[in-house]
Amino acid sequence: MLELAILGFLYDAPLHGYELRKRITALTGHVKPVAESTLYPAIKRLEKAGLLERATQPGSVAAPRHILTLTEEGRRELRRRLAEPAGRDITDENRWFTVLAFLRHLDDPGAQAAVLRRRLAFLEEPASFFYDGDQPLRAEDLDDPFRRGILTIARATSRAELAWLRATIDSLDAGGR
Repeated sequence: MLELAILGFLYDAPLHGYELRKRITALTGHVKPVAESTLYPAIKRLEKAGLLERATQPGSVAAPRHILTLTEEGRRELRRRLAEPAGRDITDENRWFTVLAFLRHLDDPGAQAAVLRRRLAFLEEPASFFYDGDQPLRAEDLDDPFRRGILTIARATSRAELAWLRATIDSLDAGGR
């Protein structure tokens, strides 16, 4: 997820590490804040793999700034990861939001729709946070008002996402009209 976010934000524009960290934190920070000890090793891995380049520019005060730029190989890698997201990138809501944040970089509406169809298929499967044996429980099945609240909120969120997914897939299938 972190590497995808790095590639995605750098696809938009070259950034220095601090600005990149701020943008990633704005996208995912409420769930998992991005520490420097996590971000900079990921940047080095991507740089070593030839997916991004680092250039030094003079700082506004004293310290030089390292500007990160996506290479053409990095642009291809981002598009590949978007076209073929891992299963967890589809099923985990926070990872899904990261995919969704950059899905516009896939130029092919058919490929975009294929990714959305995977999420749609996942959401259409019966599921719950709570089960009675193998049977998913619905909000109406619970006496606990707090668990009922979780399921009520999740149902509303899922309905909204399902409606958006179906409408967006239809639009992409119609050529984006």
